[in-house]
Amino acid sequence: MVYFTRTLLEKIRRPRKYLKDGFRDSLRIFVSGGPGGNGLPKFGGIGGKGGDVIVEAKEGITLEKVYKNNMSKRYMATPGKSASHNFILGPPGEDLKFEVPTGVTIITDLGKKLGELNNDGDTLIVAKGGTGGHQKNGFLGSRGQVYHVRLDLKLIADIGLVGFPNAGKSTLLKAISDAKPRIASYPFTTIRPNLGIVKYNDLRQISIADLPGLIEGAYYNKGMGHKFLKHVERTKLLLMIVDINGFQLSTKYPHRTCLETIMLLNKELELYNEDLLNKPSLLLINKMDTDGAEQKFKEIKTQLKEFNDFISRYSEEIRPSKCLKFSNIIPISAKESEKDIVLVKQKLRTILDIMNDVSNTNKIDKLYEDIKSSISEKGPQLI
Repeated sequence: MVYFTRTLLEKIRRPRKYLKDGFRDSLRIFVSGGPGGNGLPKFGGIGGKGGDVIVEAKEGITLEKVYKNNMSKRYMATPGKSASHNFILGPPGEDLKFEVPTGVTIITDLGKKLGELNNDGDTLIVAKGGTGGHQKNGFLGSRGQVYHVRLDLKLIADIGLVGFPNAGKSTLLKAISDAKPRIASYPFTTIRPNLGIVKYNDLRQISIADLPGLIEGAYYNKGMGHKFLKHVERTKLLLMIVDINGFQLSTKYPHRTCLETIMLLNKELELYNEDLLNKPSLLLINKMDTDGAEQKFKEIKTQLKEFNDFISRYSEEIRPSKCLKFSNIIPISAKESEKDIVLVKQKLRTILDIMNDVSNTNKIDKLYEDIKSSISEKGPQLI
């Protein structure tokens, strides 16, 4: 009886909603432009053009929804009509249009990039319809374009929040924005990117993406972080957050100090795309409310100022050849200090507002002067 009850309960067990929903940032589909209609040699009739397959960017839609709307993943436009005695010009086939999220890149199986849709309302023809039959092609309609393409989504946000698991990214995001991420005191609480909006009293808004925790070796397909590194590419500013106490994934892995986590995060970003290290960036040293945090921060101040000397002690396998240039390094307690959260919001806004004001050359120059001045030969500026 006990065995039967256990078996029955196991059958009706349902997965938790956050695991059931999942997060999809890539989708492979089949597209086919409609074939052109045949012409009519006797009267010089021209066949109708085949329909095109068109994608349109739409804010608020997800690739998961695209998949659920058409689980066959086949998008085929209708063929053009052949010319006839009644229709010397054959009617064209109807275009097939469907919506995709903003931030999608369309790539063929051969690796050819067809285009990007970064703004709401952007459209792109992914498969052209065939031409109708006429005198030059023997009055035979041609086939439309037919192939598989991949919809590759990269989140578009002002700020990319990166860090090792349990560094406090989700806690910070919840405190600073309207996002509602899952928070717990164990690694890998975040299993999919979270997008939050930071709001200010004057109605200014900034988007921030919390990416699932990277781990050491993420670029080499370890953990989950490698899957989401691509979402950092379209952010304007990198916000790195580290635990003052360092990080250890499990007893199987070595404990990494706060400085070592900074170095390893730099390395993972560099391995994925070295250009990421040219982005403006901010460093937050979190969990300053924990026991002994103040003393630990005092001890690493000198090493932060001589960070290049610090990383030179390590092997090339984990040492980055280039480091992020942090405009500021700010010790915070994302969980306990509202004052720290206000300071971070102000810093983020200052940098992004200067970057957005492209028309004002003096302000743009000032942004890079500020960053350069905070990265002198002695190291980054501590606040």
